[in-house]
Amino acid sequence: MSSTIIPCLRYRDAPAAIDFLCRAFGFTAQAVYANASDPTLVDHAQLTFGSGMVMLGSVRDDTPFSRHMVQPDEIGGRETQCACITVMDVRAHYDAAKAAGAVIVDDYDEKEYGGAGYSARDPEGHLWYFGSYDPWASP
Repeated sequence: MSSTIIPCLRYRDAPAAIDFLCRAFGFTAQAVYANASDPTLVDHAQLTFGSGMVMLGSVRDDTPFSRHMVQPDEIGGRETQCACITVMDVRAHYDAAKAAGAVIVDDYDEKEYGGAGYSARDPEGHLWYFGSYDPWASP
């Protein structure tokens, strides 16, 4: 059995977040499950990027899991972690994300340790890092 790490996020407007993440960052909506009682809420969504995935859902305060999470704007825009996504053409990804309205936090930069990358925030303030450095590749 193999092991996979999949980041999970919460959004106040999950349908809009799904649209943005697909349009600006290149994710693909693999599965989206709307809430049966309120179709404006997303109970669970799976977005893929290559062989990677993030899962997300609507912000709710009525589940044990949700009570342990806060949104970036509730803690001064800070994050305790961020997803790091390896992309083939970082410059093209950066240009597309910027054109789609992503808030660039750290501009595109060539890294001393190899590769290039940049950081951006989505409309609800979650931090994302995109870069070409692949720690799994042979040196």
